[in-house]
Amino acid sequence: MKIILKEDIVGLGYKNDVVEVKDGYGRNFLIPKKKGVIASPAALKMLAENLKQQAHKIEALKAAAQKRAAQLDGVSVEVAAKVSSTGQLYGSVNAAIVAAELAKKGIEVDRKIITMRDIKHVGEYEATVHFFKDVEVKLPVIVVAENKEEVAPVEEEVKPEAVEEPEAEDFEVPTEEEEAPEAE
Repeated sequence: MKIILKEDIVGLGYKNDVVEVKDGYGRNFLIPKKKGVIASPAALKMLAENLKQQAHKIEALKAAAQKRAAQLDGVSVEVAAKVSSTGQLYGSVNAAIVAAELAKKGIEVDRKIITMRDIKHVGEYEATVHFFKDVEVKLPVIVVAENKEEVAPVEEEVKPEAVEEPEAEDFEVPTEEEEAPEAE
C-alpha cells in the first residue's frame, strides 16, 4: 500500500514522502492517527501542487535546519552515570538524556529527532540528530562513571569495621546466664 506521509516518522520517511507500507500498518495506524493518507492519483496530484507552492517555505526550513546543525559542529556530550564495578551502567543513556545534556549547554533539541541505541556501558558512542531530510549531524556521546570515587571508599569502609571488632572484644559483655537471674 502506498501512503503519503503527513509528518516525519523515524525509520519510515519524512513529511510529503510517498512510501510503501504493509496494508495493516497503513490502515490501522498511519491513516487513523492522521499520519498519512492513501496515495491515490488525486492525492498525488494535490501533493505535487502543494510542493510547488511550498518550495520557498521548504528552502527556508532547510536553511534554518542547517543553521541549527551548525550549532552542533564540534559539540560533544559527556554524560555522567552511575556505574557498577564491571563498567555497566545502572539504567541506560538514551536520547532523552542526550537532549537534556544539550539543553544544559544552551542548545535546544527535541529528543524525538535524536536517534541512537540505548547505551549500557561506559565508553564513547555516536548519536545522530535529524534536523531535516538531508540535514543530519553525528554527535559524539561520551559516557563516564559518576561514582568512580565512591567505589574505592566503600571498600575502605569495610576494613575499618573489621578493625573495630577486636576492640569490641576488649569490653566485658555480660553473658545470658548473668542476665537471666536479674530478670526473674
